[in-house]
Amino acid sequence: MRRDASGWQVRLDDAMRARYGASGDWPNKTLADFARELAARDPQRVTHVFGGECCTVSALLNEAEALAAALRARGLAAGDVVSFQLPNWREAVVIDLATTMLGLVVAPIVPIYRDAEVAFMLGDAGVKAAFFPAEYRGFDYAAMMRRLAPQLPQLRLPVTVRGGEEGAGFAGYEALVAENLRLDDPPTVDPDAVKMILYTSGTTGRPKGVLHSHNTGPLRLRRAFEQWSRGSNQPGLDNVLLMASPVTHVTGQSGMEIPFCSDTRTVFMERWNADEALEIIEREQVTASVGATPFLHELLGAAERAGQRLPSLQVFACGGAEVPPALITRAYSVLENCRAFRVYGSSEVPLTTLGFFGEGEMDLAATTDGRVADYEVRIVDDGGRVLPPGEEGEICVRGPAMLLAYADPAATAESFDADGFFATGDLGRLTAQGAIVVTGRKKDLINRGGEKVSAKEVEDILHRMPDIREAAVVSMPHARLGETLCAYVIAEPGAVPDLDGVLAFVAAAGVARQKYPEKLVVVDDFPRTASGKIRKDRLRADIRARLGAAATPA
Repeated sequence: MRRDASGWQVRLDDAMRARYGASGDWPNKTLADFARELAARDPQRVTHVFGGECCTVSALLNEAEALAAALRARGLAAGDVVSFQLPNWREAVVIDLATTMLGLVVAPIVPIYRDAEVAFMLGDAGVKAAFFPAEYRGFDYAAMMRRLAPQLPQLRLPVTVRGGEEGAGFAGYEALVAENLRLDDPPTVDPDAVKMILYTSGTTGRPKGVLHSHNTGPLRLRRAFEQWSRGSNQPGLDNVLLMASPVTHVTGQSGMEIPFCSDTRTVFMERWNADEALEIIEREQVTASVGATPFLHELLGAAERAGQRLPSLQVFACGGAEVPPALITRAYSVLENCRAFRVYGSSEVPLTTLGFFGEGEMDLAATTDGRVADYEVRIVDDGGRVLPPGEEGEICVRGPAMLLAYADPAATAESFDADGFFATGDLGRLTAQGAIVVTGRKKDLINRGGEKVSAKEVEDILHRMPDIREAAVVSMPHARLGETLCAYVIAEPGAVPDLDGVLAFVAAAGVARQKYPEKLVVVDDFPRTASGKIRKDRLRADIRARLGAAATPA
């Protein structure tokens, strides 16, 4: 362990540097280095497309340098943390690039998060500058930041993006860039320094900050495309990537960065719409997409309705939520040239597998979670014993794109073994073909359309509701999202809680809508172990049985 310039303790030693440097997995460059090299070679290369706006590498680089200079003029220095809570907008790319130029740490925050989540993340990371929309999709982010400001004494520079009020303690993104300051004598940035803190749901209910360096990030998706790519008909490009995942998730973050370090162009969608995706794929001649289960499900439905087979689309890597095998096989029949497959990873260990995409591998693509890529994988039992292929245990991985640490040293210590393998909290097995098959979770997380929700966080809210004595939140099947939330509750004597009341109470807690239960089941007691622990496996089986009975005609 060593202390980073940001102040966090990270797992980094000379052996890791030597291993991943020699393999080429750690390029020992920053994103800014990649962008400057590309701009020198091909300054008019269109790297990112947002709606009708085509952004060249040189234009993004110039804007990022102006923003970086403005941030440095306001006292921000290497190791300071800058957040952005933005949708898939061009400004997110610029902020990401600008922070890299100064050795700042970027903290992406998902736009769906509200006061409770945002206050925790900004405070936990020690954010000094925060970028956010003035207003987006009916929510007043500026008003939220005014509410939170008294709780965040370290936040020196709140910045509104695309409108809003300057003054009263707020700066404006456009005004910062318009100062047109020069970034003379930029600092030398250590590629092993923390580059990003990305918050992911924790089983304790508190989000955990995942720390990645400049070295662990840029190549993770490029390596995948080196395996997946079969070429693009766009001059100078190997791939045109459609990215609908949020840039505040690890998948979207990779989509932002890959154009600077490969021959890929990323086309972003601000909000997923399958019919719009069809138009974009045709117009931009998209060759690949990476997204959660609902995206592929809805894209196939839209293609069938429109009678389109999308011949340019060659790859759809599907993960982030449970992927039914039938969905993968359906993609093979609906799309003309596309190979769809399941992949496995997380914010901590992105793209642990690359899927199966070769000739004759459709069954493996549909029934496994992919071939292990640049990671070493162990399956271990509860005692830490390494299990042979075919036996189920916890999936533990070690590799070059792995997190350096959690922001919380205790969480880091709990998650790594003596050999540096990260315990994912997922259950699975290895196959003879070198594939992972995920069979369940040790972690009490619900995967709602790729958005991880901590059951305990929602339970903690419900336990504050006067009508509820005890609550247990579990996953239940959902046709589009894969999973969503069902709350089992034991009522206080004389109380009759209902779903509307529960939703109002959860909403008042100031959390994202994705954490609202979609079904409420009131019971006299929960199934329990001999020690009194709630048997959530039985509750999950119960809600599946209830849903099945409701769907069966009388």
